[in-house]
Amino acid sequence: MPAEWVTAIATVFTALVIAASAIAAAVQIRHLRTGNQISAYNECRETMEGAEFREALAFIRNEIPQRLADPETVSAITGSSLRNEYAGIRLVANLFESMGLFVKTGMMDEQIACELWAGIVLNCWNNLRPLTAELRRRHSAGVWINFEYMAVLSEDFVKHFPDGGYPAGVRRMPLEQQADG
Repeated sequence: MPAEWVTAIATVFTALVIAASAIAAAVQIRHLRTGNQISAYNECRETMEGAEFREALAFIRNEIPQRLADPETVSAITGSSLRNEYAGIRLVANLFESMGLFVKTGMMDEQIACELWAGIVLNCWNNLRPLTAELRRRHSAGVWINFEYMAVLSEDFVKHFPDGGYPAGVRRMPLEQQADG
């Protein structure tokens, strides 16, 4: 076999080895990214299941809307730097701030995050809107911008999937009790 053929075959073989290595590296990167996403989801889930978060969430859902209806209360809360009874607001808003950042940077998948948490994010954003506006007015337009981003994505998700993200065309299970025949 002429030397040119040996060189050509070796070159093709080398290219195949390099291509296989690149594919293997891409697969490994994908697995690492998936592992990072799972860690981020678990961190959010664990935080949300904690007693402190659930208490703060109940406060935001049940008490904050009435309190924030009064502009003087909004000003007092903002001036308190979210201390004491309002510290839970910071816990909830900062979690959704992180979540929005994770989605924005691709560390979390938008579809998955919205399927899991769109309702809760949107409810909290809407209830905290007057406080957020005042914090931005006093401090920075950047206060909770990733929380806002997550709320926008959540609102779009809820509009697009008003009954949740259940796949179209897949049968549903009956919810009524079936009479024994």
